[in-house]
Amino acid sequence: MPKTILATDLDGTFLGGSEAQRAALYAWIAQRRSEIVLIFVSGRGLDFMRQLARELPVQPDHVIGDEGTSVATGADFAPLPTLDRWLDAAWPSDAPRQIEAVVGQHPTLQPQPHHGGRRRSYFYGRIEQAQVAASELRRLGFDTLMSDNQYFDVLPRGVQKGSTLLRTLAALGLPEHRTLVAGDTLNDLSMFQTGLTGVAVSNREAGLEQAIAPHRNVFRSALPGAAGVLDALQRFHQQGD
Repeated sequence: MPKTILATDLDGTFLGGSEAQRAALYAWIAQRRSEIVLIFVSGRGLDFMRQLARELPVQPDHVIGDEGTSVATGADFAPLPTLDRWLDAAWPSDAPRQIEAVVGQHPTLQPQPHHGGRRRSYFYGRIEQAQVAASELRRLGFDTLMSDNQYFDVLPRGVQKGSTLLRTLAALGLPEHRTLVAGDTLNDLSMFQTGLTGVAVSNREAGLEQAIAPHRNVFRSALPGAAGVLDALQRFHQQGD
């Protein structure tokens, strides 16, 4: 049977659900470890995922962090030069200065304490103010992403979880048709927009529920977090090639 690629968000998804539900997912993957390629795709940074990999009973084969603006591979979190060149080209050296000049005019946007990659991350309060800032930043050539009713990310144009995942699959020679993506918030929408088979777990953000309405490639799970991932993964893996 060909390998199955699971590209999964972390918080609320791979790390979501009860302790028993998480243990069941991790045990199922561990029992079939040679048959599964595991990719973490998260807004979390590489340092967080490196520490997480030490604590989990299953470790990722590859990681995409910082909302798609950083990528690493293998147990030693080695860089992928092809992806790094693409990401560097999309993030000009003066990007932080340009972004701060705009965000400084919107005091309801407050910096997140820890973030890395080629992005700038904030918390937002009033959505109207965040939408104004987002419009101004897009005119400068950046993409913006609001999710979970609190997170505001400024990203390189054309770079999000979904676009980085597709490029990572291509760089590693992994087939798209054997890839299952999983998520729960609007920052996972770009993965579902790739057309890859997907699962949105039951604890999904209301905004994501609305956004995936036209996407027939996405299974709306009735199970939360890890349980929803496991249910979809078992079905997808059994389909084979």
